[in-house]
Amino acid sequence: MPNNKVLAIRRQNFAGWSMALPACLLVFTFLILPFFMAFGLSLTNQRLVSPNPTEFVGFDNFRQMLGIGLLTMEPDVDDTGNIKIDQEGNPIYPRVRNFTRNQDDYPQYFKKREWFRIGLPNDKMLVVLSQDVVFMKALSNTLLFALIVCPIQAGFALGLALLINQPLRGINIFRTVYFAPVVISMVVVSLLWRFIYDGQNGLLNALLQMFSLGLFEPVDWLGNTTTALPAIMAMSIWQGVGFHMVIWLSGLQTIPISHYEVARIEGATRWQTFRYVTWPSLRNTAILVMVIITMQAFTLYPQVQVMTRGGPLDSTQSLVFQAVVRGYEKQDISGGSAISVLLFLLVLSISLFQRYLTREKD
Repeated sequence: MPNNKVLAIRRQNFAGWSMALPACLLVFTFLILPFFMAFGLSLTNQRLVSPNPTEFVGFDNFRQMLGIGLLTMEPDVDDTGNIKIDQEGNPIYPRVRNFTRNQDDYPQYFKKREWFRIGLPNDKMLVVLSQDVVFMKALSNTLLFALIVCPIQAGFALGLALLINQPLRGINIFRTVYFAPVVISMVVVSLLWRFIYDGQNGLLNALLQMFSLGLFEPVDWLGNTTTALPAIMAMSIWQGVGFHMVIWLSGLQTIPISHYEVARIEGATRWQTFRYVTWPSLRNTAILVMVIITMQAFTLYPQVQVMTRGGPLDSTQSLVFQAVVRGYEKQDISGGSAISVLLFLLVLSISLFQRYLTREKD
């Protein structure tokens, strides 16, 4: 017979698992199960409303989205062997459709579209073709968004945390002001910033014109392909910096005061104190902040949905936005599921890579 101590441990374990069971069921129902369902649907041609039966297509959805071709073209020449040029003096190249619509001679380029092109030496041109140009734009935009937003937002948040981590009167007012944008819905923030970025009567253009004494020409920030994505980046950094500031601040407040006193006695400068005392003590906090920022950056959706709808000319497409558009608006459940699976694997790989870089080394 088990003794009283063993029975008490069993009762405690039973009570613990009983309390954790609802949360486990919710995680399984709304996270784990939908992922496996999405992976299964990504291997089919399932549509929301279709008279045709669902068929298993394997990895065709992934091959179509990730299909890329590299086409190297030489400029056209005339009868004398000279390179043909246009009115602007640029070489004239063959039409890309001559390769993408010729299945017999160029099967590797068939049904692909031009994504972008790069000039090569000797007037050659490298054309990058894609089976799904919109998806590749969404993928590149999402990676660029994460690459720029993550370090800038983390750096600004750390700077604000260092500034407000002071025993000053009224410091809580500044903490509240910096954190206030976080509690506002991203949809509301996106609507407000859409008015700020307005090309006609936007606040940003008005301020720039005022400070430049009328020399600044108004810009349609969300209607220009070169400024739309940077505008969304700036707004996202502003909205989320307060949340990460609080995390950095919690890490700063766990550093013993004695460490700073020793550094002061040793004559360390402020930069040396930050480098050799503050930053090493924030290692675990930095890992948490970067993982959270990375996951948030890759889930770029409400800003795009409210402010640009993926435009102009697909310059602000994102993976989550494409998954929603294909899965619900276009009723292509298999395509939306494939994008979701790729997004999960991408975020997981980057998170594991970050964890590897920040691991403790012997």
